[in-house]
Parts: sequence; structure tokens; C-alpha cells
Amino acid sequence: MARKNAKTLFVCQSCGYESAKWMGRCTECGAWDTFAEEVRRTAAAGSKIMAEKGNRPVPIDAVEIIDEERMSTGIDEFDRVLGGGLVAGTLVLIGGDPGIGKSTIMLQVLHGIAGSGRKVLYVSGEESVRQLRLRSRRLKTLSSNLLVVSEIDIDAIMAMVESEKPDVLVVDSIQTVFSPEITSAPGSVSQVRESTMRLMLMAKRTGIPTFLVGHVTKEGAIAGPRLLEHMVDTVLYFEGDRNHIFRILRAVKNRFGSTNEIGVFEMKESGLREVANPSAVFLSERPENAPGSVVAASMEGTRPILVELQALVSSTSFGTPRRTILGLDHNRVALLVAVMEKQLGMHLMGHDIFMNVAGGVKIMEPAIDMGIVSAIASSFLDRPIRRDTMVVGEVGLAGEVRAVGNVDIRISEARKMGFTRIVAPAGSLKRLRRPKDVTLEGVDTVAAAVELLF
Repeated sequence: MARKNAKTLFVCQSCGYESAKWMGRCTECGAWDTFAEEVRRTAAAGSKIMAEKGNRPVPIDAVEIIDEERMSTGIDEFDRVLGGGLVAGTLVLIGGDPGIGKSTIMLQVLHGIAGSGRKVLYVSGEESVRQLRLRSRRLKTLSSNLLVVSEIDIDAIMAMVESEKPDVLVVDSIQTVFSPEITSAPGSVSQVRESTMRLMLMAKRTGIPTFLVGHVTKEGAIAGPRLLEHMVDTVLYFEGDRNHIFRILRAVKNRFGSTNEIGVFEMKESGLREVANPSAVFLSERPENAPGSVVAASMEGTRPILVELQALVSSTSFGTPRRTILGLDHNRVALLVAVMEKQLGMHLMGHDIFMNVAGGVKIMEPAIDMGIVSAIASSFLDRPIRRDTMVVGEVGLAGEVRAVGNVDIRISEARKMGFTRIVAPAGSLKRLRRPKDVTLEGVDTVAAAVELLF
């Protein structure tokens, strides 16, 4: 029986939409059979998550600015994605597929911070303390400053933080944490929202950087309402196939840094190892003189990465040809195929097209358009592209090759990797000082680029 100061609601476990009655289909997100009954306390019951009373507005130019140094995690690739290190009081949400390495990277991050003499606390709701000890021994992350506990009660977690006063806190995972004041099960929208709000206010009040590990749904989004991503300061996603050894850590939201940076890691038996030179790793197994293979340069934040684009064009006997794209934007590839048909006269409608980015990385930058066009043309014509050639450029609907930014940085990375011929937009090369050991060839249209490459 519900209490007098509480009311019963039905909440969609997919998007957080609330309704006074049960519905089979959510009118907000369209999901079926996602409504669960929850008892919500009213404002009269009081709330522990209320902000401190007595705060008054102040002029923004009167706010004192204190330049604090960011806390290094001891892992350069992780610091790069965060924007240079941990900011005091930041709340970071990290998500990824099961088994991708979220708990592993968290233990390694805490061990790196503990190595500098700071006290860190790892709260696990999925593993016992003995299991954490076994995994920590395998990862070689043993430290007296690394405290571990198995707990899912948010009140107990807040009391532990108050008594231990750690410098960094990790909660793994936020879907297992629950508040006794809410009757719904752990992992429900209300429980996740309440627990995150409590942890956010604690982080802002005490200045303790806090990591929240989140489960991922079948659609690839972090489980729970989208409100969760709005509440935190930084959202990190672990990408990569569990069958590949490489993992990509990408920031999709960052209030204290760029969202374009990525960190590249390699999964080893002893944990995740940083990859300092991703270009060399992604190009290490490139085939010799294979049609459909080309190297393109992508900018990920401030760092250029050379990746191998692979295309396979084969005739089909079906009425609708297949388009299977891995690591690239499917719509972008379809657009460029249409441009090739119109501007180059290549009849690709009767062919299946398969594309892949070697190494399992995802590239969404328009500057690799020339690489996509070159790889498809190479496979269609069955002519390999010279091994020492790197291509870069954005392609428009009229078949023009548009200028891209940071060409000098891309060329510098290509030179380090041994490429001596670079095909780039003519507009980008006009204001560039040409190096002596690299041949730069500018193109204005895709027709000119195909003529030059083949």
C-alpha cells in the first residue's frame, strides 16, 4: 500500500516518460511493454538531494577564478580524451558493450592515480571484493591507496565517501545502485536518476572527481534516460569489437575539453595498453598491390591518424545490390557512390559494395571522402593504387574536391609513415609550403583524381 506522501506512477524504462496509467506502447519513444510501476515520494516527504539553502546570485565578473592543475591519471591516452586530465568535481560517465574493458580501464586509471600518493575508492556493485582482488592481481594494479568495496546502497556509498574522503571515486556500475527511499528495482529510470543526482551533488560539493560506469543497450546507447548524459560533465564511449584487440575511447560530450579526441588502446592479457602511434598499428598489415585498398588521413582532435580504407565491388545477380559499410557513415558512402555514377560514368548500381576501415576504428570526417571514392574506383577498375600514395579531400555533390583543414599536419604524419606521394585538394595546397621529399598533387574534381591515380 502506497504511503500518503507518495504517489504511484508508470515510468517508461527506455526514455523516462511518466504516465498516470499503464500503457502498452510509450507515446514518447514508441517502445513496447516498457512501463513499470513506481512509487514516487512527494516534495512533502523531503529530499536528501536538495541543494544547500542560502545561495544567492552574484555578478559573474565577481566570481573568483582559481586555476587548478588537472589531475593526471598516469595514462596519457586517457588524459588526452579528458582534455588534459581530471578536473576537480567532474562527473564522468563511461559506457561500452559488455566485455569491452570498462572495469579494466577504471582499475588501471585508479592505480595510476593511487601511484601519485592519492587515496582512491572503487565501489563495485557487480563484483565481490575477492573478485576485484583477483582481477587486480592479473592487471598488476595493487596499491595500498586503492580502496575497494562491494556496495549498491547509495546511502552507504555516500557515508563511505564522507568518512574515507577519497580523492577519486568510481561507481561500477550506476545501474546497480539503488536508493531505499524509492520502491522500484535497481536499474530502473527512477533509481538511476536519483543515484546519479546524489553523486553529482556530492562531486560538486566536495570537488571529488567521480566516474560512473554505465551499461549499454542493444541500440548502443547508455541504458537509462537520456537525462543521465545531460547531468554529467563528460560522456566517454568505449568502441571496438571484442574480437579485435584494439579499443577506441571517444568523448561524445566534454565540458572541460574537446569532443574530437580519441584514445587508442590495445587489449592484452595484463590489461589495456596505450597505443602511442595508432597510424603504424592500423597500417601494419596492409596488403601489397591489392585493388580496393587506399590510405587516407583523418584528424581526431589534434592528432592525425592514417587509416586503411578497403572496398570490394562485385557484380550481383539480385535486383537490389547490397551496401555493407563498417566503420564509415552508410549515408555518406551512398552519396559518394551516386556522385561516382553521375560524374565518372561508373555503373555501380549493378554491383554489391562492401567497405571496411581496417583495425575496427570508426571514421566520420568528410576529409576521407577522397579515400572512399579512390577505394571503390580501385576495386571497380581492378587496379591497385601505388603503395606510397595517401589521399585526402572532401567531395561535393557536383564532383568537386573541396579543401580540408590541417593539411600540413596530415602531410607531416604521412611523411613519418613513409608516404612520398599525396593526392589532396588543389585549394588546400595553394597556401602550403611544399616539402622536398614528398610529391604533392592537387586535384579539383573526382574525375581528375581518378585519372591521376589510375
